[in-house]
Amino acid sequence: MGLREFYPPIEPYESGLLDVGDGNEIYWETCGNPDGKPAVFLHGGPGGGVLPDNRRFFDPTAYRIVLFDQRGCGRSRPHAGDPGVSLEHNTTRHLVADIERLREHLAVDRWLVFGGSWGSTLALSYAQAHPGRVTELVLRGIYLIRPADEEWGFAPTGLAHLFPAEWEAFSGAIPAAERHDLLTAYGRRINDPDPAVRVPAARAFMDWELAANTLLPVPPPDLDDATVLAFTRILHHYIVNGGFLPEGGLLAGVDRVRSIPAVIVNGRYDMKTPPDQAWDLHRAWPEAEFHIVEDAGHGGSEPGIRDHLISATDRFRDR
Repeated sequence: MGLREFYPPIEPYESGLLDVGDGNEIYWETCGNPDGKPAVFLHGGPGGGVLPDNRRFFDPTAYRIVLFDQRGCGRSRPHAGDPGVSLEHNTTRHLVADIERLREHLAVDRWLVFGGSWGSTLALSYAQAHPGRVTELVLRGIYLIRPADEEWGFAPTGLAHLFPAEWEAFSGAIPAAERHDLLTAYGRRINDPDPAVRVPAARAFMDWELAANTLLPVPPPDLDDATVLAFTRILHHYIVNGGFLPEGGLLAGVDRVRSIPAVIVNGRYDMKTPPDQAWDLHRAWPEAEFHIVEDAGHGGSEPGIRDHLISATDRFRDR
């Protein structure tokens, strides 16, 4: 049997903006079968927004597929690409509450929760807060946002060893006197009121973020300045605040989700969220199905990763 392919492209049959408070409206859409099993897709980033292919992890004849853009990005409003938009009310707690508000708005009782990369962080956070609302979890590219996890990506002793040219461009965009704390230096620039400062800084930050996204290089997406700024502002905001996770992080809350059927998938050569994070979650939660994909990196569309994710949603569709 060959690797599972994406389901065919589909369009939403319903969409809208939902007022979630604090002056925020989140864009949402539903696809597939209106009478099918509810599933919600949580995008990565944070700040990445949903993409059309995200709809294709689910059998559209069996699932009522819900997707939404998290606060500040995609088609949600206000957009964090505007440097005047505050991120004060953009935290994990707020996003978890938004998911609940969306569930209630759509009159969903319980749903499958699917998330990759930052989406796995948010999925675990949501499930630990509302375990009774989650039928299953499908998690990819586990991102625990512990200090050591961030050191891997933003210190010269980690990922920089594998991507030296990209690291040189990323760190070299900051004056030598500030390179001891690249996150702080980039934070000042990304949030600078002068577009001549913030846009190049955001693009350098995004280039580094995309450098290690897949096992084999793929062409970078063509993104406008507002999209890049929203992504980097929101991502930076979450990184420097430890993902706004509780003391002990996500592993401390595993008992609250232990009985939820779950699938954990991680690429062996995932350079963004290396498999030690997925392994630590697996050790804390051995009841969850666990897969390391030997020929994959971080991307959810990489063949081996995609195969496991669609296999999981196929098996859960009739449950």
